[in-house]
Amino acid sequence: MPTKKGRRTHIIKVYCAKCHALLYKYQKAGLGSLIKCYKDRIAEDYTRGDLKCPQCGETFAREAVYHGKPANKIIQGKVYVRH
Repeated sequence: MPTKKGRRTHIIKVYCAKCHALLYKYQKAGLGSLIKCYKDRIAEDYTRGDLKCPQCGETFAREAVYHGKPANKIIQGKVYVRH
């Protein structure tokens, strides 16, 4: 699945680090660590949209805007990723 810039993307699963609940399925571009999630690339959202884990209530991200696009800035250590 190439993006606008021609990069290959893949789907990753984002989990809560505290209770291991599935938070997102996210279309990630590139090989780096997960710093932010652009909202238009979230394939499936298992949260209520309030950036808190639905099971334990832990806040895992903050709202932000990068390059004019709305995104969720991940708080370091609050989530982990599986492919």
